[in-house]
Parts: sequence; structure tokens; C-alpha cells
Amino acid sequence: MITASLALGLTAVGLAGASASFAAGPSTGTYGTTAVVNLGLSTNQAKGMQEMLIAYDLDSSMVIDGALGPDSWKAMQQMLKWFHGYDGALDGVPGPRTIVALQRWLKEDWGYSGPLDGIAGAGTQAAFARAGTYYYQLFF
Repeated sequence: MITASLALGLTAVGLAGASASFAAGPSTGTYGTTAVVNLGLSTNQAKGMQEMLIAYDLDSSMVIDGALGPDSWKAMQQMLKWFHGYDGALDGVPGPRTIVALQRWLKEDWGYSGPLDGIAGAGTQAAFARAGTYYYQLFF
């Protein structure tokens, strides 16, 4: 299921305009001194997303730690910019514009059927988890 459009991983420092479901729950926390937002991904699913980003040469120095931080999100934003219409800054913050592009990718390749609303709700998280599981199984 690898297509020209791939990947996703999510971390954030600021989430202005994002829903409470994006910023709450066990997939959000502090990893070292960096805010982490895995959007519901398990550590292994997040590792799969990080490895996918490295495999597509988006950030060869990324640490595969299962915590989607700013470096993971910058790489994800670059992938989304290339393939899924992201037009925001490569700032490592998965705000609403990043999430809309992520939803576009998830809709095209991972069974997301919800709106492109920039809110990482249950449907977005479930589709993101499917992608993370696939890439984890592919690379590990």
C-alpha cells in the first residue's frame, strides 16, 4: 500500500485552533523537554511513521523513538507539502493546516472518511493508526 503519497507522524508544541481531543489523552505528553503529540499512535506505530519519513529521505537524522516531536512533524509537513497540499510553514507544529493535509492523505490512502476540518478526532486518529501499524510492520 505504499504510494507516492505516504507517511505521517505528529507532534506539537502549540495547537491553537485544534480540538481538545487533539491535545488531550495518553498520546500527548512531554518527552524530555519537547511536547509530543502522537495523535493516538502507540510507540511502535509512531516508530513506523518515523522510519517511513526517514526511508523517503525526509530527515535522515531523525531519532526513531516513537515520540513524534517537532523534527518528526517537520518531516511530516514536508511530505504533506509535496503530496497533499500542505501550504503552511515547516515549523514542526501539527496545527489545523497540518491536520487538514494529514486528513487528505489519510482519506486518499488509509480509509479516513471524515471531513477535512483540521481536527484530529477519533476518525483521524484511527486512520493514522492504520498507517502507523502498516509502516511499523513494513520496517520492523
